[in-house]
Amino acid sequence: MEFLAIFLILGTLILLLFVIAVYQIKSAGMNVKDFWTFIKANDTLDKLYAFSEKYEKLSPQQQVIFLHEAEAVFDAFDKVPNALWEDEYTKYMEILGKYKDIKILRWQDASK
Repeated sequence: MEFLAIFLILGTLILLLFVIAVYQIKSAGMNVKDFWTFIKANDTLDKLYAFSEKYEKLSPQQQVIFLHEAEAVFDAFDKVPNALWEDEYTKYMEILGKYKDIKILRWQDASK
C-alpha cells in the first residue's frame, strides 16, 4: 500500500513538472516541438563544430552531408529566441562561416 502511495505521489509530481515545463516553453512563445528540435539541433551543432575543426578539406559527399545538417541546425535555431542559444553563438557563427565557404566552393565548381 505504501508503495502505491509513493508511486502516485511521484507520478503526480512528474506530471506537474512536465506541465510546468510545457507552460514555460509556451510562455516563451515557442512550440514544444520546436523546442525539442532545438535541443537535438544543439547536439548536432556541437558535432558539426567538432567535425569542422577536425577536417579542413571535405569530399563532395561530406560537403553535401555537412550542408544538409547545417541547414537543419539553422532552421531549428531560427525558431527559438536568441537568448536561449547565446552561449552557442560562436559555434553557430563558425558553422555558418564553414557553410558559406562550402556553398561558394560548390557554386564555383558547378559554374566551371
